[in-house]
Amino acid sequence: MIDNSTDCLVVIDVQNDFCSGGALEVPAGDEVVPVINGISTAFEHRVLTQDWHPAGHLSFASAHPGKAPFETVELEYGTQVLWPDHCIQGTDGASFHTDLEVTGAELIVRKGFRPRIDSYSAFYENDQSSATGLSGYLKNRGFSRLYLAGLATDYCVAWSALDARREGFEVVLIEDACRAIDLDGSLEAAMGPMDAAGVVRIRTGDL
Repeated sequence: MIDNSTDCLVVIDVQNDFCSGGALEVPAGDEVVPVINGISTAFEHRVLTQDWHPAGHLSFASAHPGKAPFETVELEYGTQVLWPDHCIQGTDGASFHTDLEVTGAELIVRKGFRPRIDSYSAFYENDQSSATGLSGYLKNRGFSRLYLAGLATDYCVAWSALDARREGFEVVLIEDACRAIDLDGSLEAAMGPMDAAGVVRIRTGDL
């Protein structure tokens, strides 16, 4: 049962570039929009995250001559998947999906704005030490359980879920309110660590 005194819905990266026709399209990514809109009314408190890269970001394949999207490179903070240019600050691709209900959201967290560090998680950049500030905000507001939805299950949603657990939050993954890229088995690889960390998996019908 949702307890609006301690629960918060965190909607991850439902942006044009991750939806149909976007630069980094998540298969069936658009399908999460009506699902998320449908459950949003059950939550008094909602937070949105927004991928927000400067042009030429180090995670873009275009920043690495001779490299193609979805290849990997080793950077200071570890292995980095190289992505097509996406969610560039101020572009239409970085905007939230037109049909996503954003009215009433209490905070928008922008991530990935540091030029040389990618950021999947809503809580930390991929170096696992540069914080976004979301954890402190949620704790100061008195939230202890987070419901996660959005894009993509196997990257930004999964990393957010694991970091939220590391920060001491209870985490509930709303599976049918998410979609995955599933790059070379990345969805299956993401589910195991989430299960091991105690992330609870539900569907919207369980709410």
